[in-house]
This record gives sequence, C-alpha cells and structure tokens, in this order.
Amino acid sequence: MPQRGRPSSSPPPLAARSSGERRRGLTHRAMTPPGSPDRARRELLKSAALAGAALAVAPGATAAQPLAPLAFPEPAAQGESMLGVPFAPREVARIAIVGTGLRGRSVLGEWLAVPGVRITALCDLVPEKVDRAIAMVTKAGQPAPARYVGERAFEELVRRDDVDLVYTATPWEWHVPVCLAAMDAGKHAATEVPAAYTIEDCWKLVDASERTRRHCVMLENCNYGYNELLVLQMVKAGVFGTLKHAGAAYNHDLREILFEKRDEGLWRRAHHTRRNGNLYPTHGLGPVAFMLGIHRGDRLDYLVSMSTPELGLSAWREERANGDADYARERYVTGDLNSSLVKTALGRTIRLEHDVSSPRPYSRINSIQGTKGIFEDYPARVYVEGAGPSHRWASLDAYKAEHEHPLWRRLGEQARGAGHGGMDFIMAWRLVQCLREGLPPDMDVYDAAAWSAPGPCSELSVARGSAPVRIPDFTRGRWREGTLTL
Repeated sequence: MPQRGRPSSSPPPLAARSSGERRRGLTHRAMTPPGSPDRARRELLKSAALAGAALAVAPGATAAQPLAPLAFPEPAAQGESMLGVPFAPREVARIAIVGTGLRGRSVLGEWLAVPGVRITALCDLVPEKVDRAIAMVTKAGQPAPARYVGERAFEELVRRDDVDLVYTATPWEWHVPVCLAAMDAGKHAATEVPAAYTIEDCWKLVDASERTRRHCVMLENCNYGYNELLVLQMVKAGVFGTLKHAGAAYNHDLREILFEKRDEGLWRRAHHTRRNGNLYPTHGLGPVAFMLGIHRGDRLDYLVSMSTPELGLSAWREERANGDADYARERYVTGDLNSSLVKTALGRTIRLEHDVSSPRPYSRINSIQGTKGIFEDYPARVYVEGAGPSHRWASLDAYKAEHEHPLWRRLGEQARGAGHGGMDFIMAWRLVQCLREGLPPDMDVYDAAAWSAPGPCSELSVARGSAPVRIPDFTRGRWREGTLTL
C-alpha cells in the first residue's frame, strides 16, 4: 500500500498452504482474481496523481480557504437509473449461491426457511463444501440443486434458465466478478459485504446494473437488526428532530479468526498486508445511511481519514504463532483503528470506525443525533429532550410498543433463533418478498457502491496525510429522488 503518496514494493504473498489445502484449491492465489491487488494499488496511485494538484494552494489564495477534496474519475453512464425500479413479480424466487463456506451455508439456512424459495444451483471451489450445502437443501425437502465446482464455475452457473438471483458469499475479491457475470447473463445479483473495495469496481457494478436492467443488492444484514429498524421508525416519526450526526463502526476483535488456517483466515488477513484504511465499513454505515436518507434526499459527499499504527496483529503473531513460517514473512500495514469523518451533501456528519485488531467488546456504535435527542447502542440507550429527567439516559424499552418495526412485529418470533440475532432471517425474508411481489429492493446498487466506497476513499485519505477525498455520487445527480421502502 502506498504510504504518504509514494508507491511501495508489492508485499510478499501469504505463505504457501499445506499440500492438502493446495489440492483443494485453497491457496491465496486461487482465491484472488488475477491482478486485483495491483489494480487496487494502481487505482489509488492514479487517483492521487490526478487530484494531487488540488492539495496545492492556488496563487493568491489564503490559508483559510478549504482544500478541494481529491476526486476519482466518473465514467460515462451506460444505461438508465435503477432508482425505484421494481423486480418483475414471480411465484417462486429461484436462487443460486456462489460460495458455500460458513457464510454461504448460514444464509442458505435462512433462504430455506422462507416460503416461496427454491435453491436451484450451488457453487464453490471445494467439493466438500458444495456437498454439505446440497445436503442442507435436500434435508429441507427440496430437490437437489445443480452442483458446480471450480474457480470460474460460476460463469457456467449464471447461464442457467432456472435462476432468478445469484447470491455471492465468496472472499471479497470475487464479489464483483460474480455479480457482473450474473447481471450480464440476465440475472439479479446479491452479494455479501462489502460489494467492492475499489472505486473502479463500484462503478462497474453501477454501470452493469443500469446497462442490464438487473438489480445488484448488497445484503447488509445489519440494516435489519431489531434496534436498527426500531430506531429507523423513531427517526421517521420525528422523535429525534432534525438529524445532524451519526456514529457507525465495525469494532470486532477478529484476531483469532484472522489467524486461523481455514475459512476467512485463508484470505481475509491478506488485506491487512496491503491496505491501510477502513476495510469493512458497511455494517455500521448501512443502518445510519437509511436513517439519514442517503440517496433519499442526501448523499455522502467526502471524508477524511486517519489510522493508528499497526500493533495488534503483529503482537498476536509474536505471542501466539510460535514462529509459524506461514506467518513469519508477513508485514501488516492496516492501522489497528481507522477513524473517518464523513460529510454529507446536507452538511450532516458521520463518525466511522474500523478496528478488528484490538482486545475489545463488539460494537457498531449505531448512534443517531438530532435537534431533539440522541440514540446510542452498545448498550442501547436514548435521550429525548423533555421526555424524562434532564441529562440522564433512558431505556429504549419505553419506545418499543409504539415504534417496533412491522417486519419484526410480524416475524420476530420466527427470526429470533436465526443468524445474528434474527437479522439474517429478516433480510432473507424481505428480499424474497420484494422478488415475489414485484417491489423495488430496499437496498439498490447505488447503496452497494456508496456504502462500500469509504473503504478505498479512506485508503487514499490515509495515504495522503488525511486529505479530504470525494465520495463519488454513484446516482449521477439523482440522489434526491430515491425513496425508503422499509
């Protein structure tokens, strides 16, 4: 990752896996599309070079004048806007899954619990993982889905005529290739988070969706959490007044997971060897973006970002890896805590954090502040002026009877035993409802791109000494026209 605007040499690859892992296609090389890390670095450097002149104070200007944010190039549109475009209604939602590891099988279980779903095809690099997923489908009483195995087997899968939507639960590098293949084949796409981790790839998703007239939905499950939807209802009811600030984060101690020699440990730690910024912004940002009306009257404008030193992963390796050669050659560059401040077009601010390398309790912050009060999560608490004692937090429980979201009121009992506190089931059920009833999706391709964009934007800002970086307007000026469907 370039530091202070200077290119660095390419980091060493992850250490070679065991022979068994190599036979099963689990090497880092096999999990990374050709050239993708280099492309990300080239994009960062190119954008910094193109916008570098903006950092110089023009002749005759005063120091008080603000610096123009660095900006990424905007490609020409290839189609019409997908804002508010409904799905074509269908009796049964036919879903194919690419990536049947832990996350893929977890969400597969949610799809199988939703009426009106048929799983028609499954794909993964590892045959055993596909077979385990097929067994889940047949146990649920459905016919065995088609089986695809191989690095590029998804390219054959998307050509099937019994697939309406392709769901991607692969390592991050493969989200964009699979989604593009699905849309180009006439299928809707749904992907795990983040949808992309370069601005170039964000635009590719937007352009493909507009060109093919197929949706690309990022399945941000946290948007469907109980507290998130409850507070969204309170926002819509005006409980907090005019909104002005939000807090969002992914603060989650992942050190043990990152150093496992299976599952996410096979690919996720590699990002920490070449990227310095907010690597995973959407869990916190998605819910507050709904509350702030992003693409529904406001948009993300620009951010500034800074990172602490990298200490956590190096210390974990030294203390627990016992000299393991697989880890010894790695150099981690991602700062333990990345803090970004996002400015919206209407002047609101968002505090955005990422920390997966420190000993700490889990938190997404999940805070919203307005002229009449504030909500903060972890633990959940609320303060509304005039609704209780001054300068004292109150429980959120008092607001549940009036403001509980209809989805949780309808599905709460069925959802509470599902993944991530029930939000996974609510997410799956709601997308199927939109597919079957011909409704627009709650989250569209513009949300997928904008919520993912703070990742590469924060990397550029950190590399340029916390310079402001423009977040592209993926709606191309139509951000006032969207509507909240939840």
